[in-house]
Amino acid sequence: MVSTAVWIGVGSGLVLLYGIGTYNGLVSKKNVIKNGLAQIDVQLKRRADLIPNLIESVKGYMKHEKELLENITKARSAVVNAGSMNEKVEADNQLGGMLKTLFAVSENYPKLRANENFLQMQDELVSTENKVGYSRQHYNDMVLVYNTAIQTFPSVIIARLFNFKEYDSFTASVEDKKAVKVKF
Repeated sequence: MVSTAVWIGVGSGLVLLYGIGTYNGLVSKKNVIKNGLAQIDVQLKRRADLIPNLIESVKGYMKHEKELLENITKARSAVVNAGSMNEKVEADNQLGGMLKTLFAVSENYPKLRANENFLQMQDELVSTENKVGYSRQHYNDMVLVYNTAIQTFPSVIIARLFNFKEYDSFTASVEDKKAVKVKF
């Protein structure tokens, strides 16, 4: 009789330890995702801070592209002022497309391409765009790991018990997938 009670106690303890370990692992994965979102925000903020300087260096050369520069400024404001992650992603996709157009149009302005400030800003933005891409990729990788963990047995039991919800991955918009068209 004592040995049965001991085995039940040991079994219950192991189940409890497994539950605690699984819960802590899911919390850890969830926090990595939150950190990934924060890292994306850092890069978006960096890009938003660079854009006014880029526009100032471009203004004198691209007088005919005033509408493009105004749209970039509006898109930048939309990214900075976006509330939800979905709004931020949508605004960021629009801004990214406009920046691609700006760089494509700049090819028609040889003096601009030779301007040191413009080249430096362009390099900074390209670097930041790469960092945004890497941050999104890392975020999506962590979302995959977390979502898989909360959907697979036996951790799905703990996930449902403590109401862990799936996260959405970043996906490119239809506009983002289109080639940039430049008209001269």
